[in-house]
Amino acid sequence: MPSPSFFAAALLGWYPRHRRDLPWRHTRNPYAIWLSEVILQQTRVAQGLPYYLDFLTSYPTVQDLAAAPEQEVLRHWQGLGYYSRARNMHHTAQQVVGEFGGQFPGTYAGLRQLKGVGPYTAAAIASFAFDEAVAVLDGNVFRVLARVFGLHSDIAAPSSRKEFQAVADAHLPPAHAAEFNQAIMEFGALQCTPVKPDCLFCPLQSQCWAFQHGQVALLPVKSKAKAARTRYFHYLVLRHGEQLYLKERAAGDIWQGLYDFALVETDTADLPAAEVLRHVEALGGVPDTSRVAEDRPAPTLKHVLSHQKLEARFHAVVLAAALPAAALQDMGLRAYSAAEIEELPKPVLISNYLAKVS
Repeated sequence: MPSPSFFAAALLGWYPRHRRDLPWRHTRNPYAIWLSEVILQQTRVAQGLPYYLDFLTSYPTVQDLAAAPEQEVLRHWQGLGYYSRARNMHHTAQQVVGEFGGQFPGTYAGLRQLKGVGPYTAAAIASFAFDEAVAVLDGNVFRVLARVFGLHSDIAAPSSRKEFQAVADAHLPPAHAAEFNQAIMEFGALQCTPVKPDCLFCPLQSQCWAFQHGQVALLPVKSKAKAARTRYFHYLVLRHGEQLYLKERAAGDIWQGLYDFALVETDTADLPAAEVLRHVEALGGVPDTSRVAEDRPAPTLKHVLSHQKLEARFHAVVLAAALPAAALQDMGLRAYSAAEIEELPKPVLISNYLAKVS
């Protein structure tokens, strides 16, 4: 088992030669660092980088982000998924402005007071922006520590965090906290990867417990997540003239605050054309039946979320007249032009459909 000095020295020696040149590594601005950490949660760097640059351009300061309408923020976030991150980010910006005078707290303990800022994010900001000697613990760090030190606790269990945090803290060099934290995360991302880690050229190979015991592929231990359930969405794509009807999704389900079409959810993948028309008529709509058949079969798109698999069919229906006001009020529907729809925050599933049929 490597000593604290060997472990830290090996990572600090590896990091300057292998690190990626990423923009958030060239700043001490806690706002910019916080943005990068929120965006990169459950997101690959290659995917998150354009969003990071866009957010900094659109909202250069935390005050700018706090003042932005939530729908605008969600529109900029579109495509990243896990939209609760965007809403929490917006709320946190408002908290920083409203409760902390627009300045991020300068300590780990202070940062933990912010909505949506957990132990990892607080440690990252505290060390990268303020040089506080606090160790980060993310998925990459869990993997490195489990393999190097032979830790067999289930990393998916909340009770394991204390054990891993103690090991990380014990090996953190206080005078180089920021660089060490960056190094161990980058090491997990590039060298000690989940699949096919580069053990042959690993500077920790000689003292890595997993390598010495032939258990690299077995660590870290992580219990399997619950199997995702499948949901069947049948979207009624209602068109009148050059406008489509969309609605804002309410709280209590996926995609809160985003816009999609009138929805019928069923237990099966099929919804006969007669049933589609019945649902449209129940809304008070009058289908132009002469133009319904040409839109069959309905396009089908699949989308995978963290705990759900969606199979969505889009049933295009041309209306002979505009939907009555009662339907608009009851369903929250509204007619939008193509230009207006482009500006709405939408799930990727809806954007993909619109791109496919445009």
